[in-house]
Amino acid sequence: QDAFAAFHVDKVLVNKYLKSLQIGELAPDQPSVEPTKNKMLVQDFRELRATAEKMGLLEPNQLFFFLHLAHILLLDIAAWLILFYFGTSFMPFTVSLVVLTISQVQASWFQHDLGHLSVFRKTKWNHLLHKFVMCHLIGASAKWWTLLHSQHHAKPNCFRKDPDIDMHPFLFTLGKKFSVELGIKKKKYMPYNHQHKYFFITLPPLLFPTYFHCHTFYIAYTKGYWVDLAWMLTFYIRFFYTYGSLLEVKSLLAYYFIFRMLESSWFVWVSQMNHIPMDIYYDNNLDWVSTQLQATCNVEQSLFNDWFTGHLNFQIEHHLFPTMPRHNYWKVAPLVRSLCAKHGIEYQCKPLLTAFADIV
Repeated sequence: QDAFAAFHVDKVLVNKYLKSLQIGELAPDQPSVEPTKNKMLVQDFRELRATAEKMGLLEPNQLFFFLHLAHILLLDIAAWLILFYFGTSFMPFTVSLVVLTISQVQASWFQHDLGHLSVFRKTKWNHLLHKFVMCHLIGASAKWWTLLHSQHHAKPNCFRKDPDIDMHPFLFTLGKKFSVELGIKKKKYMPYNHQHKYFFITLPPLLFPTYFHCHTFYIAYTKGYWVDLAWMLTFYIRFFYTYGSLLEVKSLLAYYFIFRMLESSWFVWVSQMNHIPMDIYYDNNLDWVSTQLQATCNVEQSLFNDWFTGHLNFQIEHHLFPTMPRHNYWKVAPLVRSLCAKHGIEYQCKPLLTAFADIV
């Protein structure tokens, strides 16, 4: 199936596990595609994927990712050196915060690549570096991220299947259909008519410092991700030892929570611009392409947009080919546009600021 092919890099390895799960084969007169799925679209997409593989678009460019990691590490070191050489007065304190925030967000985009197994050809090397970047550089669990993010990719914007929209209806009401549904049922958890206002002071600045902080430790502990927890502790030991030698306790805590709030704001605006304005509803068991396209849109390409969003401006291509290295999205994009045009599927691509406005 297309979802299976999209997620797994080593088909030989995973097929060994599949053999024990086989319960039989379809009878010759049984259809291989469910009636809710577009058979012609499924066939055309499989041809497109085969073309992408022949073009080498699933092969990573090691130099690209090495340079990306290098700039993350240099910024991480520079943030501390600014305070060390220039003191802890307002200006160096502020500049250091900005530099560390950039490093952390770019590390978030890089761990996303590693989590999708798109940096190395060998799965184990992706997992090992993922632990270093996600756990040691960022301070969160790599397995926690993989658990939640894989569910998101399998069923984006599908209520009760995509953990990224679990904030409905307790904090926000999402999607036009769900908004009407809540209105009819007279269910009111929050003053939703003001959610476009309280969004600014809740989700963007507070997602990382509050919910993600607690949830990553909770999942890692309850599921026994002990290796991840050990790696995560190295982040906090390193951070509070190095910055604690330069800052007083109050300044240190302020520094930590401010950079987490800045990082969170950057992440939320970028991650939500591709999905929140799109259709959000229950799972209708559509084919792979239709499922991804109805829940995903793109943002226009530019050198800045590519860097600022970690190439998540090509969210459509990323969702169709989760293991494709991000530097190849622009190459496969014209093929995806042609596929959408052929089957009458809307391919949304908008300017960055328009995408941000559409969230609100």
